[in-house]
Amino acid sequence: MNLEKRICLVSGGNRGIGFETCHHLAQLGHIVILTARNLTKGKIAAKQLREKKGIDIIFYQMDVSNQDSIDDAYDKIIQRFGRLDVLVNNAAILYDTWQTVIDTDFEIVNQALGTNLLGPWRISKKFIPIMKKNRYGRIVNVSSSVGSLHFMGKGAPAYSISKTALNALTRKLAAELLGTGILVNSIDPGWVATDMGGRGERPVEEGVKGIVWASTLPDDGPTGGFFFEGKPVEW
Repeated sequence: MNLEKRICLVSGGNRGIGFETCHHLAQLGHIVILTARNLTKGKIAAKQLREKKGIDIIFYQMDVSNQDSIDDAYDKIIQRFGRLDVLVNNAAILYDTWQTVIDTDFEIVNQALGTNLLGPWRISKKFIPIMKKNRYGRIVNVSSSVGSLHFMGKGAPAYSISKTALNALTRKLAAELLGTGILVNSIDPGWVATDMGGRGERPVEEGVKGIVWASTLPDDGPTGGFFFEGKPVEW
């Protein structure tokens, strides 16, 4: 196994944080698999990145809410590379700032949980066996400060609760995978300027730094943590 050139998968890689994460990981010399639910948008994003000198980007269509789609992407990756080293669970939907807990539309809650929690859960479950076989893996769950119980307030109930649950998944996975060579962490990229996040408080280039840090941790790096820019934050 080439320990310098990792095989990295980023879900929701066609825009925003996912797109920039693909860019940064590829710039470090890794092979990056950009995945997206929308075939056309994914192809366009991968083409834009490939046009940058020295960027090694591959596109596979993958809908994180659809197990058959995940299985298909898995088969292609294993057939081509035989392994996956880094999984960045970035795909997320429905920043429902217009809702309250009391007036919640549960269909929206189900959609958010299906993508923001069950999506990362499904993908992790699929790829963990091959990571365990190779005794190496980095699973990065892109979370949010609105998913922190410590800082939690009103607003965006479906999104924030789905991110709280994602943090719980991080803790569970990390505990079960201790000693396997697989590190699992949640990362808060901050409020960055993206299509979903709006104007934000920081550029997306700054927001992805913590994600890249968690994706490239050494073997003695932390696991089961919640971090912002490489520093622990309250759950």
